[in-house]
Amino acid sequence: MGDQVLIGYSFWGFLGPGITETPDGGRSHRRVFIDGLQDRGHKAVFVQANRDYEEAGLDLTRAYLWDSELPELDVLFLEWRWPIPGRNTTACGAPGHTCDLHRQQQLLDHYTGRGTPTVLWDKDRQLPQRHPLRQAANVTVCEPALHPSPGAVSLLFPVADSALDCADPMALATRHRDLPLVYVGNQYDRDDAFDRFFAPAAAVHLHLVAGKWTRTQRWPRLNFHGRVPFTAANALHHRAVATLLLLPDRYARVAHVTQRLFEAVLAGCLPITPTAIRDAARFTPAELHVTDGHQVAQRIAELVSLAGTDHHAELIGLCLERLDLFRLSRQLDTIEQVLAGHKAHQASR
Repeated sequence: MGDQVLIGYSFWGFLGPGITETPDGGRSHRRVFIDGLQDRGHKAVFVQANRDYEEAGLDLTRAYLWDSELPELDVLFLEWRWPIPGRNTTACGAPGHTCDLHRQQQLLDHYTGRGTPTVLWDKDRQLPQRHPLRQAANVTVCEPALHPSPGAVSLLFPVADSALDCADPMALATRHRDLPLVYVGNQYDRDDAFDRFFAPAAAVHLHLVAGKWTRTQRWPRLNFHGRVPFTAANALHHRAVATLLLLPDRYARVAHVTQRLFEAVLAGCLPITPTAIRDAARFTPAELHVTDGHQVAQRIAELVSLAGTDHHAELIGLCLERLDLFRLSRQLDTIEQVLAGHKAHQASR
């Protein structure tokens, strides 16, 4: 590999807003990451389907390159896909089938199996610990956690440097906010945390839950809105005083915080944080930490009373400072170190 690295980038999602009917947390940071790589002189070619055009009608082909064949590459970069029964495990052409898993296997066979350097970003913690790819000499596994699995590299979801540098805590604090509590996100493996932290607070505060929640019988009096367009999520965070960081246990144990943290903070929506999340103090200030739903309700009442004050702006500023962990330039440094390591390994062969 020369200074410029040609990266075959595999992702099943969107660069733009996409469509409402499908989840894809990567929309908040994927394009930021790709543009950052290309700004540093690398080149990306997308090797999964162009869903932006095929499903959302957004033509980005003047700005980016897609290739459905098997082009020459220096590096294969995978946003890891896993079997989802009834969706990507069915036969091609079957009703509801998506071909992400089949295409990923084709890429692995053609590139990784033949020694091409491969970066595997396990963004959902779905790669089994004993998976053979973790042992392959030409594969680096990355995880968006402060404490990744043994042998894996910490690669967090990136926030554009400019977004952090331009954020104005006082301007965010003085916005009109008519919603004390919001949660934007899907139900996946969050029932226990929702029951413990969100539901008791929602019982006493005006709130809204936006996302795919299909099993809500336990909370008949809560306000579940359903899925909203990607752009509407930002508007909800701008309306809300606070949100909750709700993580599956497998995320909380390793300090794997999702993009919801910076989506909220950049909109001035304060993220109330369960102390059970490992290294919680690295993500949010202690004043936002809670141990149960009663404390959540108390914190929300306090924050509502602070709205628009200097102290409100100070709390937003403290949250913004902690987003430095996710700064794009830091994540690009990490991935370039990974690429340099693969280059050195190839040179020594």
